[in-house]
Amino acid sequence: MSDLDLLTQSLARNVKRWRTERGFTLDTLAARAGVSRGMLIQIEQARTNPSIGTVVKIGDALGVSVTTLLDYEQGPKVRIVPADQAVRLWHTDAGSYNRLLAGTEAPGPLEMWDWRLMPGEGSPSDPHPNGSVELVHVTTGELTLTVDGVEHHVPTGASVSFEANVPHRYANSGDAPLEMIMTVSVPPVR
Repeated sequence: MSDLDLLTQSLARNVKRWRTERGFTLDTLAARAGVSRGMLIQIEQARTNPSIGTVVKIGDALGVSVTTLLDYEQGPKVRIVPADQAVRLWHTDAGSYNRLLAGTEAPGPLEMWDWRLMPGEGSPSDPHPNGSVELVHVTTGELTLTVDGVEHHVPTGASVSFEANVPHRYANSGDAPLEMIMTVSVPPVR
């Protein structure tokens, strides 16, 4: 079985599990996540490989991390994720990508990401639930971070934190690759 097949089946099992645990119908989860009921049915039946944006929306609506939705190994309290098992969820032909390095529930979803953006590329993000916070540390290059329409420049070695309940975008306006580590904290669903 391929990694993609494992992830698709894990996503199907975990979305259904967390939806049931939260007492959400398919319609309720569809409305909370802003995705169609048909898409949720396909996901829960492991018949589709949704975009990272869709997985993030479902995780936010359920109040669990992307890691939890994709987890196909239920392990001990200490979990080491080998470098070759970090999940690449988005990439471009030019070489931009993000990788989910680790995540947990503490008390809401908490995720750590490794990002690379090639010159001229960017990635938008829909608003996360109220109370969501992102922390970013730029290791190489300069990040152009747009939060709710306001552009911020974050140089190599600098870090930034922001409330992520508004539209935001990560971009590389420079002429060299940008690398950054990002942590996302989303409050638990109440």
